[in-house]
Amino acid sequence: MKIVVACGGTGGHAFPGLAVAGELAGRGHDVTVWDSGRDVESSVMRNWNGKAFSTGAKQLSLGNVFANIGSMFRCRREMRKEKPDILLAMGSYSSLPPVLAASACSVPVVLHEANTVPGRAVEFLSRFARVVATSFSETAKYLPRARTVQTGLPIRPGMADGKRFDFIPKNSFVVFVTGGSQGAHAVNELMCDALVAMKREIDARGPGARPLYVIHQTGAKDEGHVMASYALASIPARVMAFEDEMPNAFASADIVVARAGASTCFELATCGKPALLIPLPSALRDHQHFNADAFASRGAADEAKQDELSAHQLCRYLISRYDKPERLAEMSRRMLTIAVPDAAKKVADLVEATAGSKLRALC
Repeated sequence: MKIVVACGGTGGHAFPGLAVAGELAGRGHDVTVWDSGRDVESSVMRNWNGKAFSTGAKQLSLGNVFANIGSMFRCRREMRKEKPDILLAMGSYSSLPPVLAASACSVPVVLHEANTVPGRAVEFLSRFARVVATSFSETAKYLPRARTVQTGLPIRPGMADGKRFDFIPKNSFVVFVTGGSQGAHAVNELMCDALVAMKREIDARGPGARPLYVIHQTGAKDEGHVMASYALASIPARVMAFEDEMPNAFASADIVVARAGASTCFELATCGKPALLIPLPSALRDHQHFNADAFASRGAADEAKQDELSAHQLCRYLISRYDKPERLAEMSRRMLTIAVPDAAKKVADLVEATAGSKLRALC
């Protein structure tokens, strides 16, 4: 079959799309990945060696109306040229022009919603889809008119196969901080101050205490500042604008402090890593809070609200986890119960079945 996978906008939508694209290509299908062409996608798309097409889709706003109309016509021309059998769209604004173009060309559509609460794009586009694949069971209630199938969220291949970085001292307590592929300035600021305070407290306990080591994915804007802060405090750290060895970073961590994007949450689950989740306050429909709550309610993570959080509180939280490794071990066990390691296979199965009009047997 000829299959188009539309994904992009952020790494949180692109990585799952590429995981499914890789699974479908491995089954012998002719797969083309459509991204929106944003600069931030370039570091993600380098993991795809197949055919690609940039749609020019823009974020949903009045100022981008004409750009998105142009993108829809561009997508429609490409679909008429390539004549795909089916479109898989991974949500976000980058799905809008491809799905509308597919509908105009009578190409069947499978949507995937990564988050607990559907975004505006998926909520609107679900009327054009044969089926909506969901990451969370809770999502179905928000799409009462759509046919939904829970598949979990596909994650990057090999995420659970990482090895602890060999340059980290064996007895270190490792904190991995990540705001996602673009970083998170507020989390970076809070964590720098919290970890400096944590380092002071650990040093005061004497030479027998487990030393602190930090891995920090900062995003491009904060890399230099964060690196300098840790150096000034004599905190051994691996600081990267974009961490290109994520499996090893997760494998090295005793605890992860992160945003609550769906991809991050399911990567944590697959790796069995306990986490403190700090949802992005401005996330549409507060979906990161609901993602975090789905994990916290299962005892796999803790949630903190950014607007109510101080560096001192963060330091106390991290010290409490440092002092209670048994609590981290229990959170790790619960994380693994949420993992859906074969999510890419499940979504690929759904795409094949939908294209082959076998949907009823799956639902």
